[in-house]
Amino acid sequence: MSKAKPFRISKQVVVEAFNQVKANRGAAGVDDESIEDFEKDLKNNLYKIWNRMSSGSYFPPPVRGSELDKEDGSKRPLGIPTVADRTAQAVGKIYLEPQVEPCFHPDSYGYRPGKSAIEAVGVARQRCWRSNWVLDLDIKSFFDSLDHKLMMLAVRKHTDCKWLLLYIERWLKAPVQAKDGSLTKRDRGSPQGSVISPLLANLFLHYAFDEWMRRNHPSIVFERYADDIIVHCKSERQAQWFKGVIEERFTACKLQLHPDKTKIVYCKDANRPGNYPNEKFVFLGYEFRPRGSMTRDGRCFVNFSPAIGPKAAKKIRRTIRSWKIHRMSDKSLQDLSHIFNAVLRGWINYYGSYYKSALYRIFVQLNRSLMKWAMRKYKRLRGKRRRAVHWLGRIAKRQPHLFAHWSLGVRPAAGR
Repeated sequence: MSKAKPFRISKQVVVEAFNQVKANRGAAGVDDESIEDFEKDLKNNLYKIWNRMSSGSYFPPPVRGSELDKEDGSKRPLGIPTVADRTAQAVGKIYLEPQVEPCFHPDSYGYRPGKSAIEAVGVARQRCWRSNWVLDLDIKSFFDSLDHKLMMLAVRKHTDCKWLLLYIERWLKAPVQAKDGSLTKRDRGSPQGSVISPLLANLFLHYAFDEWMRRNHPSIVFERYADDIIVHCKSERQAQWFKGVIEERFTACKLQLHPDKTKIVYCKDANRPGNYPNEKFVFLGYEFRPRGSMTRDGRCFVNFSPAIGPKAAKKIRRTIRSWKIHRMSDKSLQDLSHIFNAVLRGWINYYGSYYKSALYRIFVQLNRSLMKWAMRKYKRLRGKRRRAVHWLGRIAKRQPHLFAHWSLGVRPAAGR
């Protein structure tokens, strides 16, 4: 190792890191350079990243400040690094992840290889059947509150690699550039939108919550997906007690529970009588609440189960409307299926894993959009809604797999 290149970083890892960034797409950073622009001089751009990281002279540029609209009308701040910086962060992630991943808790599901959100939903479902109460934890502005000193303390528990420690600290402190060009320094937080933030967030909460739970409360089970946490309790009293305990723990870690969004929920079902102010919660887009179910022999009962939540359903309906299918009269029905089926399958694969029938109303709306498309495209169907529905219904019967939602049995039918 030369003095000019004190850090040993593989050039091949830099190439692999860029390929990951390219696969994830993403917007341009403060330099307005897109992935396509970056690729125009790919070899030299990747060499610059490797050269600067290997020599210790890599300083991340500011992240571009942006905001994402939330369902409650508030804004979620994002920080978008440049393509080059996302690549550099991916290099750091490739080296750090194998060192921390084996230590993570089995009930931590977010942004981990071999783990998934739907797996977390399934485990939560089983545990809600076994425990009567849930403590739904919401950490207020977690990504903006993450303490840098505690974060670096956690990183140092897993690596003494000088360049990793150097660059992670620089990434944490990189300022945010607003639209007007002004810079805001950061003494806490890790911007959502960066490549390495999810891994750092998992590592922080591993020590702030997961490992602390394992040591101090091993009998209390939970599911955590990034900063979304569900804790299962045997009684309301235990849930109330634990809420106070976790508030103290998070305060020590310089985090704060959201006072309005953190709540105790009663998992009501046929075997759990009585009422409680909160009998439902949302976890990873699924709403858990009492639902009517049927046994194999046809008997009805009340079951505490997950199904697509109202916010997720509203978002899907809004997406379907945004497609403006009725205006695509230049396209054939086969063209439309090719355009939208991948998205439809994604929704079905995720939200159809539990209580699939909750998707039906959403896809009835999609059928209406297809009906309006048919009425606009074909003169013989214009103004004849019922005829258009029957026409689509016949096609759906002949080709039930043409659209992914038709395979569920949600096909055009008169009266819908």
